Order: sequence, then C-alpha cells, then structure tokens
Amino acid sequence: QVQLVESGGGLVQAGGSLRLSCAASGRTFGSYAMGWFRQAPGKEREFVAAISWDGVGTSYADSVKGRFTISRDNAKNSVLLQMNSLKPEDTAVYYCVSKRGGTSRAAGPYDYWGQGTQVSVSS
Repeated sequence: QVQLVESGGGLVQAGGSLRLSCAASGRTFGSYAMGWFRQAPGKEREFVAAISWDGVGTSYADSVKGRFTISRDNAKNSVLLQMNSLKPEDTAVYYCVSKRGGTSRAAGPYDYWGQGTQVSVSS
C-alpha cells in the first residue's frame, strides 16, 4: 500500500513558479513509477509528467514540456514537480500518482492517487 500526500499548491501570477511536492509512504517507494496529473474545472483529467522508478526516464505532456521538471528522491520518498513560466491554463487540481513497473501517460494504470493540491494562475 502506498499513500501519497501533495503540497505546494497556491495562487501565482502568470509567468511565476511553483514547486509541488509529493510525500509517499511505503518501503517499496523506490520500485514505483511516479507521475502527476491535473484536472481543471469542467475538463477531463490529463497527464502532466511521469518519472521512472530510478529517475532516469521522464515523460512530459507537450503543453508543459520545457516549463515543468519532474524529479524524485528515493531516499526521502518524495517526488517534485517544478513548474516555471506558469500560464492561466495551468490552473487545475494537481494529483500525484504511482504505479508498479514503467511509466504511463494514461491514468488507468496508476494504482495510487493523492488527494490533490490546487494550483491557480492569474493573468
């Protein structure tokens, strides 16, 4: 069982930065792929970024590539999402996710989800 708790959301002006953190419980954290999804009001949940269990492989949605960076620290059981050059369209609830095996850009394969943290970007 893995429990995920996100933090770091908030309100920021367009062009600003935020860093989201995800703290994971469970001694097998190091064997799980991790990722972030987001959901804006009235829209479907969408993939943001993912990282392999060893941190070597990363994947990003085209909409955030070059602006967001995902990283992990297995010694601290944590995953970070550094978000730069934020845009109003990045406004959403951001969810930390995890799964055994490799990364995925689809939501279905992820076994564990956090409660989410709100990110709001004003224009």
